[in-house]
Amino acid sequence: MSRFFAAALAAGVLLVPFHSASAQAHHGMPGMAGMSHDSMPTMAPLGIPHSRMGSGTSWVPDASAMRHYHYQRRSGNWMFMGHGVVDLYYDHQGTSRGDDQVGSTNWLMGMAMGRLGGGMLQLDAMLSAEPFTVGGRGYPLLLQSGETFHGEALHDRQHPHDLFMELSASYEHAIGQNLAFSLYAAPVGEPALGPVAFMHRPSAQSDPFASIAHHWQDVTHITFGVLTAGIYSRSVKLEGSLFNGREPDEHRYDFDFHKLDSWSTRLSVNPAADWSVNASYGFLKSPEGLHPGESQRRASASVMRTVQRGSAGEWATALVYGGIQRREATPAAWSRLQHSLLVESNVQLDRSNVIYGRVTWVQKDGEELVVAVPERSNLATLSLGYAREVLQVKGTALEVGVRGEAGLIPARLEPFYGTRHPAGFAVYLRLRPTAPVGEAEMKM
Repeated sequence: MSRFFAAALAAGVLLVPFHSASAQAHHGMPGMAGMSHDSMPTMAPLGIPHSRMGSGTSWVPDASAMRHYHYQRRSGNWMFMGHGVVDLYYDHQGTSRGDDQVGSTNWLMGMAMGRLGGGMLQLDAMLSAEPFTVGGRGYPLLLQSGETFHGEALHDRQHPHDLFMELSASYEHAIGQNLAFSLYAAPVGEPALGPVAFMHRPSAQSDPFASIAHHWQDVTHITFGVLTAGIYSRSVKLEGSLFNGREPDEHRYDFDFHKLDSWSTRLSVNPAADWSVNASYGFLKSPEGLHPGESQRRASASVMRTVQRGSAGEWATALVYGGIQRREATPAAWSRLQHSLLVESNVQLDRSNVIYGRVTWVQKDGEELVVAVPERSNLATLSLGYAREVLQVKGTALEVGVRGEAGLIPARLEPFYGTRHPAGFAVYLRLRPTAPVGEAEMKM
């Protein structure tokens, strides 16, 4: 029952700023740059729309209609925004390695943007109550792996997010008609590595759960210590990061600072309003607490497309690749590359109905799954979900959703799961901003 109370508290915290907003608008639409002051103005150099902002310093398609709250209240040249999600779920994962749980996944983000010195300063803070509403072991999710609880590797569970998911400041300034630079500093933030984090990807925005390839693709979205510099035009950005390569530990309420001993670089291209492509590469020093002598190389690439469908519809799709190589200090040899790939879509049919799905393939070894099988295994999952808005109050939607996922595993893993097709499902209630509608209803 304590998780019910914690989930209710998280919902209340999220709804306070939502209900205080004087007006609601979505995160941006194609061509928002240059709109009148009566609509949401852009402060970004080169006229790049707010809708392009992903997690950290990443880009998404300009056409992405993210669910945000924009505050009309301004102090001088400052604009304030907020968004967030609260899910209250019942999660059932089958087989002897599964479990049942009632809990809440959730996050809240606040942003402040202001003009400073001819450029734009942005301050971001992102929090999650999951250490209280999900618990230290995380929520059940078959075939998932990564991070620890009580000093042991988590398996078949997704760890909770940290209380502090992001605390960052960024500054952007034009240095020509089609060229600008960016600086990003974050005690807690995201380096220029990997695709947009799953909770900010348009193609995954309705799915309350992570993919089983999360630790191969976008796990660095919570990093304690990041410095990033970039240079970009209206359609291309090249950036590099120095950061702390260690994953957060199982104490989810504190700050896990270490040396900035890791690095990454990322190239992002938005060739048109409905497309965004990126590729990245990085070196991580001692990322895993259970293997402090191990370093990693990570490579990733993603292609995202978002297509508007009428005044309130949208179809967002992403193809994401992530690969990992590992090296122990002794012997100093890199392991064979472990691959992962996912394809996911989110279809906003109208203002009330959403369908979504994801296909994931990833290679994991026996140690990661905590099974007595030395060979590397190819794992695949298919997830499908549907959510319907049933109530709307002051720009906040209450949705009812259902999500199912089934896997395919090799025969050598069947003794541990009792089947080659481990499956689970979840039903949930969700609070989030209402679906964005036409430009006429975006006026502030």
